Amino acid sequence: MKSNKKRHHLLDALWKIQNQHGCISDDQVQKIADQFGMSSIEVEGVVSFYHFFKRNSATTFTVYLSNNIVSKFKGFSKIKKAFETGVGVSFGKKDPTQMFDLHETSCIGLSDVEPAALINFRPFVNLTSARVHKLIFYLKAGADIDELCDHPQSIIQFKPRNNKATFLRTYQAGKAINQLPSLSPESVIELMRLADLRGMGGAFFPTHIKWDGCKKQNSRSKYVVCNADEGEPGTFKDRLLIQEYPSLCIDGMIACGYSIGAHEGIIYLRAEYNYLRKKLEDTIQAYKKKKWLGKNILNIKNFNFNIRVQLGAGAYVCGEETALLQSMEGYRGEPRPKVYFPTERGFLNKPTVVNNVETFCKAARILELGVDHITAAGLPESKGTKLISVSGDCKKPGIYEIEWGMRIQELLDLSQAKNTYAVQVSGPSGELISSAEFERKIALNDLKCGGSFMIFNQERNLLDVVQNFNQFFIDESCGVCTPCRAGNFILSREIRKIRRGLMDQNDINKILKWGKIMRYSSRCGLGQTAPNSLIQAIEKFPDFVNEYLTADNVLNKNFNLKEAVQDYEKAILKYSRYE
Repeated sequence: MKSNKKRHHLLDALWKIQNQHGCISDDQVQKIADQFGMSSIEVEGVVSFYHFFKRNSATTFTVYLSNNIVSKFKGFSKIKKAFETGVGVSFGKKDPTQMFDLHETSCIGLSDVEPAALINFRPFVNLTSARVHKLIFYLKAGADIDELCDHPQSIIQFKPRNNKATFLRTYQAGKAINQLPSLSPESVIELMRLADLRGMGGAFFPTHIKWDGCKKQNSRSKYVVCNADEGEPGTFKDRLLIQEYPSLCIDGMIACGYSIGAHEGIIYLRAEYNYLRKKLEDTIQAYKKKKWLGKNILNIKNFNFNIRVQLGAGAYVCGEETALLQSMEGYRGEPRPKVYFPTERGFLNKPTVVNNVETFCKAARILELGVDHITAAGLPESKGTKLISVSGDCKKPGIYEIEWGMRIQELLDLSQAKNTYAVQVSGPSGELISSAEFERKIALNDLKCGGSFMIFNQERNLLDVVQNFNQFFIDESCGVCTPCRAGNFILSREIRKIRRGLMDQNDINKILKWGKIMRYSSRCGLGQTAPNSLIQAIEKFPDFVNEYLTADNVLNKNFNLKEAVQDYEKAILKYSRYE
């Protein structure tokens, strides 16, 4: 079958059809297959992998209501009921007029303003039941959705004193890359080393090693990929950077392209942030007009570099760099076997650097502000500052730029959190900590934090938290490897047993055993870290275990003998009258 188009344009083609027709019909699947030289089954396989591609008949408005744990604790159930009442149909269905269809979805990067929803990928935040009913009324009446939607701005709650801020300060576009003509590619990488720049998404791999490794690859084609698929529940720091500092991210990508010898940069933007796409593309166009993108940038001979935006389609696993590359190439976003590093064989099998938004922004700041400014903050072993997304049970949710080394308790105090019971650091895949650990430091040699900091007070049931996380991993697993696919389902059954009061010591042992299997045999980080919160709840919160643990494997703590025989006793009394 002869192909007229290159497969790595497949996601764009699918989005184009869905935006035109509201869905991707069987006829459109076949049309795409013919255009790309694929079978219809292959196209269907890609379409079905992503949450936001629709195969059924189109509706005028598609609602995606965030069901992450912060939303659940902030009034999710009331908002869900308001949508169902207003539209006249339950979630997962379309209303009879084909005007609305309602869906739950995982975190949409708006944890600081929950409850939140996307309607036709426009954000609506701080929702109340009354506002939902008004929105539905106005949408039915033909109001312009762009006039109704919100423009959420993350609140900057804290930044380092004494001018130590790295990210949260004014920036003049192009200031970082204007340093490049006086620097060699090797010098740029050396600055990243001196500043101890790490991958800021959570892995914290030394950036200079990644960039240098890609630079040394013998290939005429190399790529710079910005991972803007910020899908970890509770994280929204990259959203702020794209909203407020898009030129900072682009400068960092250009600097990377210069240092490794790449000619193309790609920003993989999560579909939930589609409303930020125009901001990025407008910035890219402005850079092209100034000759900061294109050929012979800044009069540096043969430095030709361009950037484009690739929109994702809804899949948390695409935050993993090899799954992201698969998605960019037009495949299902399934993580690749770890045979080669992306710096060896990445996008289109060519050497590729993949870093997230915060990392590229910090790279630009290193060029602009200098190494000494960066290393003046933080600790000797954890240099600089870090952006933290704070949400949950606190009075001041938002963005905090902290110096590495800040204690957990200090961050809780800054956010005005009271009676804190637990904190989930780095999202569901991170670490669940108890009050016994609040003196720990957020540092590379203590408690690493990729960005998410969710606070839960004494009123919260920890079982609700771990059950929500478990369902998230079930929904988001790509399903390729058995430990993740089966393991998360088995853990969900154990959690249901806990809730029913049927857990005994054998169940605890089973959970711990499956956690070890998943950690050491899953293909990617999703499966490896999925059991973390449940295991840590068992290990760190004795009350959590004791509340549900039965004395043996026969009795059910939730079983009430008197209630169980009530109907029987009533029947005996009723029929005894006739004897």
